[in-house]
Amino acid sequence: MATMIEIPFDKEYIESYSQSKNEPEWMRNNRLEAFDLAHTLPLPTPDKTNINRWNFTNFKHDSNGEEITDLTNVPEALQSFIDPEALPENIVILRNQSVAYSALQDALQEKGVIFTDIFTALEKHEDLVKKYYMQDAVSIDEHKLTALHAAFVNGGVFVYVPKNVQIDTPLQALYWQEDENAAIFNHVIVVAEANSEVTFVENYISNTEEETVANIITEVYAGENAKVQFGAVDHLAPGTTSYIKRYGVANAYAEINWALGQMNEGNTVSENTTYLEGDNSVTNLKTVTVGRGKQTQNFTATTLHGGLNTDGQILQRGVLNDETTAIFNAIGDIEHGATRSNAEQESRLLMLSGKARGDANPILLIDEDDVTAGHAASVGRVDEMQLYYLQSRGITQEEAERLIIHGFLAPVVDELPIETIKKQLLQLIERKLS
Repeated sequence: MATMIEIPFDKEYIESYSQSKNEPEWMRNNRLEAFDLAHTLPLPTPDKTNINRWNFTNFKHDSNGEEITDLTNVPEALQSFIDPEALPENIVILRNQSVAYSALQDALQEKGVIFTDIFTALEKHEDLVKKYYMQDAVSIDEHKLTALHAAFVNGGVFVYVPKNVQIDTPLQALYWQEDENAAIFNHVIVVAEANSEVTFVENYISNTEEETVANIITEVYAGENAKVQFGAVDHLAPGTTSYIKRYGVANAYAEINWALGQMNEGNTVSENTTYLEGDNSVTNLKTVTVGRGKQTQNFTATTLHGGLNTDGQILQRGVLNDETTAIFNAIGDIEHGATRSNAEQESRLLMLSGKARGDANPILLIDEDDVTAGHAASVGRVDEMQLYYLQSRGITQEEAERLIIHGFLAPVVDELPIETIKKQLLQLIERKLS
């Protein structure tokens, strides 16, 4: 039975908003269909987490932000994300879901690379967006939250890398929410055609204490022999209820790697799935989270093996403080016919408080004989022997715990592809542990 939730908007609003963005008819119809589905579909049912009372609909949908004309003098909230000594030439900044800054190197534009906000992409590259928007990765009718997303999309970016184009410098997207109650309904599409390569990093930043919603969907497509490096640091405010779904599709010999810092302060459901559709495709997911206060977090990482000789690796690390609750689910799903595939997973949670609660669930679903698979999962506290050893060398207990925690998280943190983002994540970790 569908969970009844009140949506504070009507169809007339959806149509008006779509028209204000000059969207094509198919996009408008997609929104209207999703709006109807949002009233009938059930909420998703994340393992061991009841989200029926979570806020997914109390938000302000439309908002505007001022432009940023000079990256050498950005607002203080963004300074730690941008290196003033090496200003990024390939960056899009959304401020309250409106484009505040956008830049792409001329050399990349000449090669056919597209990197722009989702509404500009709909206007200038409609056929490409239509080809990939909620088609083969995420569907509007999966459940109530995907339907709400499709109905209320109000931001995001579109990345397209043509065949045989390798981009050496990362593409970076910053999403800064400073307006009270303003929602984030971001849709992000990253397409790397055959034999191409791209590194894409996105950051979510907000500091409002007011109740609002983030409903984020990312779709990544890697063509034959393409490589996508996807990095993200999510840091949404305590009043923000977050649903984040990132889905990748890898063709033959393609590689999709994820490095995710999931540092939200509010209740969060996060799903990361990579479908290894093509033979010899590869994915590596590395994710880290630090929970504090009374927040509840549910993380599910999945590798779906459809092709021959595929390889899927999952590494999840979490640190839980205060009264936070976190669930780590790791799923390796090898379909019938996906012979010689390998699914490996490791999920570990470190508890810093007697009131924190964690659960690490390894799941292997194997419908083929000639495969390899393995899992490791643990939930525990800081090792007393390690503490004793460090303190015996003259290190204080507080500093010893800090060193152990950073060493515990290092396998993920070290994989973030932009140095300034790695530093920013380390700062967030320090702040959440203090």
